[in-house]
Amino acid sequence: MGSRINFGIIGGSSFAQRSMIPAIQGLKNHFNLIGIASRSGQKAEELSEKFNVPGFASYETLLETEGLQAVYIPLPNSLHFEWIEKCLLKGLHVLVEKSLACSPQEVESLITIAGERGLALMENFQFRFHSQLAYIKSLVADGTIGELRCLRSSFGFPPFKDKDNIRYNASLGGGALLDAGAYPIRITQEFLGTDLLVEASNMSFDDELKVDIWGGGYLKQRSGSLFSEIAFGFDNYYQCNIELWGSKGKVSTNRIFTAPIDFKPTIVLETSDGTKSIIWESDNAYQNMLQYFYTLVAEEEKRERENLSNKVQANLIQQLREKATLTT
Repeated sequence: MGSRINFGIIGGSSFAQRSMIPAIQGLKNHFNLIGIASRSGQKAEELSEKFNVPGFASYETLLETEGLQAVYIPLPNSLHFEWIEKCLLKGLHVLVEKSLACSPQEVESLITIAGERGLALMENFQFRFHSQLAYIKSLVADGTIGELRCLRSSFGFPPFKDKDNIRYNASLGGGALLDAGAYPIRITQEFLGTDLLVEASNMSFDDELKVDIWGGGYLKQRSGSLFSEIAFGFDNYYQCNIELWGSKGKVSTNRIFTAPIDFKPTIVLETSDGTKSIIWESDNAYQNMLQYFYTLVAEEEKRERENLSNKVQANLIQQLREKATLTT
């Protein structure tokens, strides 16, 4: 593609305002942000003034805007299917926050619509595009840590102070699995591929909130020997890491999923030669991800790979639910 994509945003979440909108507006050769929609007229005005773009007091009005080509959706999980479907049926490419939808059936339906219309449908895991991940992959690929044996990954944080947080609301698709749990599941695909199944799962469920609060799982290759141990939660000491253990060494990093654009991650490489700590350069994974999305719009092969990963992700989440030993 050689021209800019006209982007719109449905919803003005704090994450969108803090990270995604600045990233979109920073890529002026790729995107033209033509509107932000909110269901609140007052919030639409505030967003319009803050980011100097047109504000829309309804999602529907934004979708009717002439020239709109793609939409970013940072809404609660329970609203994803409805609004992704509406966007796709209008011929719009979609970038959506994780989790893409609340069930494998919803994801399958959306993939079918996107595929039939040649549209991009991407779940926003920006960590995939941080340069630290590419470097870690290179240490696995070139044999620095020998043959890969297993992956361990954790993403969790202390309880939210606001008990009205959407992540605590079951009707909005809340719960730790669809939020924090999605990250270690997705990074498992980066190293073990897409032919995966869940062997075991455990989750703690809050009877009052009616959502899962923390959990973990054991994922493995269907036809290979590699496995992944994952852990996640909303009632945990902060962890945001990955560890890859090989036959000759181990590599780990301390901020794999949510490294801010000015943060320098520490990558630790352990081999028989000793331990080496590498202070990695900061990187803007949000803009890197958006540049990839830009190519996704034009390249069918990439869209097909994304759709496969989307489908695998949804199925693994469902398997973790079904196999979970629940505690309260």
